[in-house]
Amino acid sequence: MSSKEFRQLRLENMSRDFGLLNALKGVNLTVQRGEFVALLGPSGCGKSTALNCLAGLLPLTAGSIWLDEARIDLLGPEARGFGMVFQNYALFPHMSVRKNIGFGLRMQRRPKAEIARKVEEALKLVRLEAQAEKLPGQISGGQQQRVAIARAIVVEPPLVLMDEPLSNLDAKLRLEMRAEIRRIHNLLGCATIYVTHDQDEALSLADRIVVLRDGQVRQVGTPEALYARPEHADVAEFMGYRNLIASRAVRAGNGVQVRVGDAVLTGVPVDVDEGEALAAIRPEDLVPMADGPIAATVMTAEYRGRDFYGLANMADGTELFFRSEARVAAGDALRLGADPSRVLVYAQ
Repeated sequence: MSSKEFRQLRLENMSRDFGLLNALKGVNLTVQRGEFVALLGPSGCGKSTALNCLAGLLPLTAGSIWLDEARIDLLGPEARGFGMVFQNYALFPHMSVRKNIGFGLRMQRRPKAEIARKVEEALKLVRLEAQAEKLPGQISGGQQQRVAIARAIVVEPPLVLMDEPLSNLDAKLRLEMRAEIRRIHNLLGCATIYVTHDQDEALSLADRIVVLRDGQVRQVGTPEALYARPEHADVAEFMGYRNLIASRAVRAGNGVQVRVGDAVLTGVPVDVDEGEALAAIRPEDLVPMADGPIAATVMTAEYRGRDFYGLANMADGTELFFRSEARVAAGDALRLGADPSRVLVYAQ
């Protein structure tokens, strides 16, 4: 199976208002054929609104959407020809797996022989040949999700839109389906835009991640860039830098120094090297060290297989999330520190 040829999708100043609420504010983005792009952000940031605008389920308040040289935001959903995978699968319970997958082709009044051939191809692609005659209620959640994906891709869309498709699955199935979604995307060669609030999902699946907050694009980049070097403190917080400590920055050589309670840490300046600042550190990067600059007392600790993750308090009440390879327990006194390259310093 192969998707219809196209080169790129362009969002130009895409905006959507609900009364006085600006749900999307001037979103600009270009998605190339074959790309997997994740829209990432907390609830209410505008990511599902963006997907619904792309699908044609919501009209734009301002801006435009282009598929190569064709403007498509004025077209209805069916005329855009995109595939859509919903959070709740939206399968027809009275139709077999085979008939669910072929629904879009029947709506397009394709010849019966073509429908049969393409449905068979889709069944093989999602590995559901043995379930073809079952009803959705007779198969597992993960299999239902595969049916929803097959139904979206069988019409050979230029773009597949996925709205938190794994949120209803258990942890093991989510991991399995991540691999399946990426495998199918690679085989099809079309573009995929994937909405999620789960940073691990976005990091593992996407070629590029678009971080949204309050309807605006805060950062666009590769998973590696977003993980290692968020451009803003709010992006850092969302990407797992749980320790965001108000401080003052003082220039020190090529880096900066920040005070955390009565301790001094050296870090990397992102957008500030003097004055009011926020020091951002991931829990996994803040670890016990014999000569660590931070003195803290463990409040809670939980075992996660190879490591212990805990919450510690400094004398001034500052709370810090940390990781320890050795067993720690509530009440333990620790000296904590972090590699300077893993301490990012932002303007407050």
